[in-house]
Amino acid sequence: MSLTWLDVGFTELSLEQLYGVLQLRVEVFVVEQNCPYPELDGKDKDVQARHLFAINNQQEIVAYSRILAPNVSYPQASIGRVVVAKSARGQGVANQLMQRAITIAKQRWPNDHIQIGAQDYLRHFYQHLGFVVNSEVYLEDGIPHLDMLLTYS
Repeated sequence: MSLTWLDVGFTELSLEQLYGVLQLRVEVFVVEQNCPYPELDGKDKDVQARHLFAINNQQEIVAYSRILAPNVSYPQASIGRVVVAKSARGQGVANQLMQRAITIAKQRWPNDHIQIGAQDYLRHFYQHLGFVVNSEVYLEDGIPHLDMLLTYS
């Protein structure tokens, strides 16, 4: 799958890109996972927030993650809203997405760590990337989650 990757701040998103990002997030997190929750939490607009996404040959956004500065969601930098469209799953896109997101966080906040709130069923995927579980399983919007930390120097 040929993808074009973009890493932009909120004000750099075009209206089409913003619409595509929000559409993908709602399709997966709200509709597919049958989880009505407040998707728009105000953190997208944070001045240091980065929006990483992949566009396929049909100009569709098929993968996305949000990278946040320390003290926005957690004391550490964080990666969240990690999502891959159904059409792009099983092709290594999630791994590419996370590797790129980790690189961006490390470049922007080199003296920090990366915290995530992961859905429990994805714990092994994140462990493979170097994240370590640092909480008990908890329910967030009715879905089992756990906190995980990636430590680097």
